[in-house]
Amino acid sequence: MPDIKHFDPDTALEAVVRLFWRQGVASTGIQDVVTATGLNRSSLYATFGGKQELYLAALRRYMEHRSQPMFRRLAEDERGLPAIAEFFAGLIEARCSGKYARWGCMVSNAHAGAENGDPEVRAVLDRHHQELRDAMYAALVTAHGYGQLAAACDPGACADLLALLAYGVNLRSRAGADARDLGRTVTAALASLGGPAAP
Repeated sequence: MPDIKHFDPDTALEAVVRLFWRQGVASTGIQDVVTATGLNRSSLYATFGGKQELYLAALRRYMEHRSQPMFRRLAEDERGLPAIAEFFAGLIEARCSGKYARWGCMVSNAHAGAENGDPEVRAVLDRHHQELRDAMYAALVTAHGYGQLAAACDPGACADLLALLAYGVNLRSRAGADARDLGRTVTAALASLGGPAAP
C-alpha cells in the first residue's frame, strides 16, 4: 500500500516559509521546523528532504506566492510612474506594519546571508531579481510613453536603480527603519526620474 500522509504538505510548507522568513536559515534548526509544523522528523525528511531542500522549497514558495503576484500587478499596470509609487507604498506598508512587520523580504534576507553561496539558492535569487527588474522596466516603458520620465532617464538603467531601492527598503525595514523615512527616500528617487511624488 502507498504511504498515506496524515498532514497537508502545503500547510506545513507555509509554516516553514514563515519560520525561515522570520529567523533566517542559519538560525533555524530542524527542531525549530518540527516545533513550527507539529510534524516529526521522519515525515519532514520523507516529504521535503533535508534542511537545505526544505529551505529551497520554502524560498520558491515565498517567491511564487508573495513576490511574483506583486511583480505581475506592477508589470500589467498601465499608469506608469504612479504604479511604481503604489508598488513602493505597498512594500513599505507590508514591511513596517501588520503581521509580518520587520521581517523584511525572505529573498532579500537570503541575499544578505551565507545561504546565497549555494548554487540552487543563487538561481532562485537571480530569477527573483530578474523578474523584479523586468516589472520595473515594464512600468518605466509605460511611463516613458506617457512622457512621465525626464529626458535623460533610460528605462533600463532606472529599472536597475529601482530594483536596488526595493532591496534597500526590505533590508532597512528589517533593521527598524521608520516608514516615513523610507517613503521620503522613495519620493526623492521617483522625483529624480521626473515623475510625480511618491508616498
